[in-house]
Amino acid sequence: MAKLYFNYSSMNAGKSTALLQADHNYRERGMKTVLFTYKEDNRYEENMIVSRIGLKKIATPFSTTTDLYEQVKKRNKIEMINCVLIDEAQFLSKDQVKQLGYIVDKMNIPVLTFGIRTDFQGELFEGSKYLLAWADNIKEIKTVCWCGRKATMVVRVDKEGNILKKGKQIEIGGNDKYIPLCRSHFNSEELN
Repeated sequence: MAKLYFNYSSMNAGKSTALLQADHNYRERGMKTVLFTYKEDNRYEENMIVSRIGLKKIATPFSTTTDLYEQVKKRNKIEMINCVLIDEAQFLSKDQVKQLGYIVDKMNIPVLTFGIRTDFQGELFEGSKYLLAWADNIKEIKTVCWCGRKATMVVRVDKEGNILKKGKQIEIGGNDKYIPLCRSHFNSEELN
């Protein structure tokens, strides 16, 4: 029985690495996968899932208007799809999370999503909110704060390393803009 999975963490926990490893496991067994990544995330290469340890794979880009169910349905008619993998799942819309549920429930294809739970202000992303509500299986991928505790939050910093408290929710960036922190250091705004 297929399930909808949500694997979440703060920054720098290895979400993309875990996604690419899962893809490799399916493909190594001769199974077909479909990979999606957020269209606006072109930090490394356009339409690529890239991990910080150097693994990468081409993926189909999605925006908030992409009908994921229809895309998978079309591909599944051409060749049987065994798994759908979504990177940057926090950027999914509520409707897209519903579509992922349809892929699982109507097509019996497992969907593995990977994303960040909260933004730099401690607020849930829309995609994360509905994945937390509707996923069959939720797993935290752990990373650490500078103090050694589990990092559950993330802060956005400017070029000088100052914490930013305001701004639009979605701003693509990596280690240059975001730092994972434990809740205590997120609340006290201590970077080290």
